Amino acid sequence: MKTKALLILATLSITFGGSVLAQAPNDCNITLSLFAEPAKAKNYEAALPHYEKVIKECPTFSLATYQYAERMFKYFIEKGDKSKVDDLIKAYELRLKYFPDKTKEGDVLSDIAQVKYDNNIGTKMEEYKAFEEAYTKDEENFTSPKSLYTYFSLAVDLYNDGELDLQEVFDLYDIEYAKIEKEESQLAEKLTQLIEKQEAGTQLTNREEKLMKAYETNLEAYGKVKASVDGKLGQLADCPNLIPLYNKDFEAKKDDITWVKRAAGRLSAKDCDDPLFFKLVQQLHTLEPSAKSAYYLGKLAEKDNNSSKALEYFNQAADLETNPSDKAKVYYSIAENFRQKGSMGSARSYYLKMVEAKPSAGIAYLKIANMYAASANNCGTTTFEKRAIYWKAAEMADKAARVDASIAGTARATASSYRERAPQKTDIFSEGMAGKTITFNCWVGGSVRVPNL
Repeated sequence: MKTKALLILATLSITFGGSVLAQAPNDCNITLSLFAEPAKAKNYEAALPHYEKVIKECPTFSLATYQYAERMFKYFIEKGDKSKVDDLIKAYELRLKYFPDKTKEGDVLSDIAQVKYDNNIGTKMEEYKAFEEAYTKDEENFTSPKSLYTYFSLAVDLYNDGELDLQEVFDLYDIEYAKIEKEESQLAEKLTQLIEKQEAGTQLTNREEKLMKAYETNLEAYGKVKASVDGKLGQLADCPNLIPLYNKDFEAKKDDITWVKRAAGRLSAKDCDDPLFFKLVQQLHTLEPSAKSAYYLGKLAEKDNNSSKALEYFNQAADLETNPSDKAKVYYSIAENFRQKGSMGSARSYYLKMVEAKPSAGIAYLKIANMYAASANNCGTTTFEKRAIYWKAAEMADKAARVDASIAGTARATASSYRERAPQKTDIFSEGMAGKTITFNCWVGGSVRVPNL
């Protein structure tokens, strides 16, 4: 028996860490082992009978108690045992209570809120308040795409039920959209670094390949939730609803700079052609001449077909803007201004500035890809050289798909289309170009390496 006890202690030392074990009473080592060992092996039926004893007698012994408990109760719930829902919520709460320093509060609170929503616990308002608490207490670690969507979806449902004001829905939309774009930018920046390393010919490590896949998966998830949030908002944010809402509140809120910025931003995003937009922009410029007001004045100049004046305002806005996402919008407007004028090199420069400010802005890469493709006839002396530009265009479209899930389908289809227009194997063979490098002496610049056969 003594030998058996020593073996149990040795196993626990490996599983839960020697430093914790050294300070814990022997009975907690054994009690936890009876629960954790089968749970670790996913034998949850064997683990369950020992769980209550662990949390009653040794609740502070190991974080692993609550990590295994979460997996165990999720397993039973997925099997159809709804009686374990309350146990799962309690496990989350105990982890928060006993291991706050090792727990991301926003993550766990949003998990609790999601469990309540998924299992119809409480009223819609109570479910909404649970998400609101999680986001308010720890916005940084409230990162679940699913929970972000559920939180917003509940707000729209509560508005439709007459329990929330439309302005509250819009305010949450602004908050969540900014949150999603922030998470996307952080992921896309990390992904871009690995893509560029790969493109430079450096072999990625196994860890880097796993990280790349994770970044792409998470970017896709955020792209889907962003589209779902837009879809849920739907007609609530269309001009027929926005204009009367902001007209009604204008006099009362015209000195509230945050309200004016958001109102002008939403009307701009929806291209609401109404005198109210001009009033808002003028008021914004009066209250706080800034990047925002310069940008909106640029948009108004565009509506008046005054591209030179618009470019002047957009450049002012770019110089003044500090918010990365908003700066990216300004650079996009400048790039579009140059592209429409036929200044492709200048347009590309500003599209690239856009992704410097917001790495997940795949639309910039896609626009560059389209400009490359449109320049095929001007970027070579032979038919083969002219068609080779499509390889370069396809590479840029691929990059758009990888960093921006919201346009990934379009970007991949575009890349495929461009590769079909590029020289095929028979062309490469007949021209003897396999493995050679083609340099472009037009505005595109750079080069591409012809694929080997």
